[in-house]
Amino acid sequence: MPASSTAALPVAVIGAGPAGLAAAAHLTARGIESLVLEAGPTAASAVRGWSHVRLFSTWGEVIDPAAEKLLAPTGWTAPDPAACPTGGDWVERYLQPLADALGDTVRYGARVTGVSRAGRDRIVDADRAAQPFVVHVEHSDGREERLSARAVIDASGTWSTPSPAGGSGLPALGEKSAADRVTYRVPDLTDPAVRARYAGKRTAVIGAGASAFTTLASLADLAKATDGNGTKAVWVLRRGISGSTFGGGSADQLPARGALGLAAKAAVEEGHADAVTGFRTETIERDGDQVVLVAEDGRRLDPVDEVIVLTGFRPDLSFLSEVRLGLDERLQAPVELAPLIDPNQHSCGTVHPHGHNELAHPEKDFYLVGMKSYGRAPTFLAMTGYEQVRSVAAALAGDLASADQVELTLPETGVCGGSGLFDTPAPTGRQDDGGCCGTPEPQLVTLTPAATAPAANCGTTAGGCGS
Repeated sequence: MPASSTAALPVAVIGAGPAGLAAAAHLTARGIESLVLEAGPTAASAVRGWSHVRLFSTWGEVIDPAAEKLLAPTGWTAPDPAACPTGGDWVERYLQPLADALGDTVRYGARVTGVSRAGRDRIVDADRAAQPFVVHVEHSDGREERLSARAVIDASGTWSTPSPAGGSGLPALGEKSAADRVTYRVPDLTDPAVRARYAGKRTAVIGAGASAFTTLASLADLAKATDGNGTKAVWVLRRGISGSTFGGGSADQLPARGALGLAAKAAVEEGHADAVTGFRTETIERDGDQVVLVAEDGRRLDPVDEVIVLTGFRPDLSFLSEVRLGLDERLQAPVELAPLIDPNQHSCGTVHPHGHNELAHPEKDFYLVGMKSYGRAPTFLAMTGYEQVRSVAAALAGDLASADQVELTLPETGVCGGSGLFDTPAPTGRQDDGGCCGTPEPQLVTLTPAATAPAANCGTTAGGCGS
């Protein structure tokens, strides 16, 4: 295809999740054709995977303004802006209706397997930016297709690539062979089969974010139920417990986010979970029907029946090998964005407003947006993604004045606060931050009585940073 025809091509949007659908809505509002390629059979397939989890963001914070305008003529009714949806609510009452409103713009069962420039592999410079993108797609029926696009917006998220249990970023030795005892998702304990898996069992929960808090609170509720006698959680933290471990509490501007941290704290205080600090898993050993976690420093935990690994997610960059990306060496986020979202310094609410400039790559008109743009940082909020795609759509439309004017006000504090450097010594008077020199035996932590959880419309469970 001649380079002069590139402008007439659609913008390829990878992923029909919250950010991808919002991107299509903004492009549609600007009269730009888009094509949304979704690997799953329906919209928001990843969100459906945690449909039982309640967000700590309200409806007013998880509905994109351009999408709302697109939905209005269809007779769609906006939910109560002050209430917090579950993932299932978000899909059924907003995301799937939005995908339906976009019509043939969204293609399901279309997995993107590669992105490049027409006639140009990664190393070829000549006339590169003038060439259209080529997007290789594998359909659910096995058919392969090559599509052309003027730009590519990758909003495929990180759900399919959870981080492993291993404390060094690699899977623990034995983690794969123990796959029947290990899961990487927040369990849905309302499902009878799932409930039976954990009821009366001893479960290790590895992680220190919103998903871990949700799981600890859920297991504590199961332990209190008549069918959950004997249920016990072992909370495995790579760092120590400090004043910020449980988030903002009653000071959190998102009340449900603060309540979530307090619920996890209560699970420990009430004896439903033992917290083990400074434990970075090296090996998962089989012990009959149970498994044993072994730390890098040689410590061993008592056998557990199940392991729930909630150590975050990471971007799948495998199908972008022919695209010239500019990524931070630590976070795997765009270079200009990385210092603005670094979890060592920022929480969900302290991320600076950012748009197309910070999301740009050496490959012109290619953008990572939504959760994937954050790489390995866990501090993402849905409203951040909506502002990202608004700016990117404006830039692709040539409206740089609007694209450059990025504004965003986020609620401060919370369970996704900065994690700090795990080897930094704790100040005098505070508990060990979980450095390399832990005690030879696992440390069981007893906390002071919990503060009363703040009133909230949104319950106490949440998905990662409201997305």
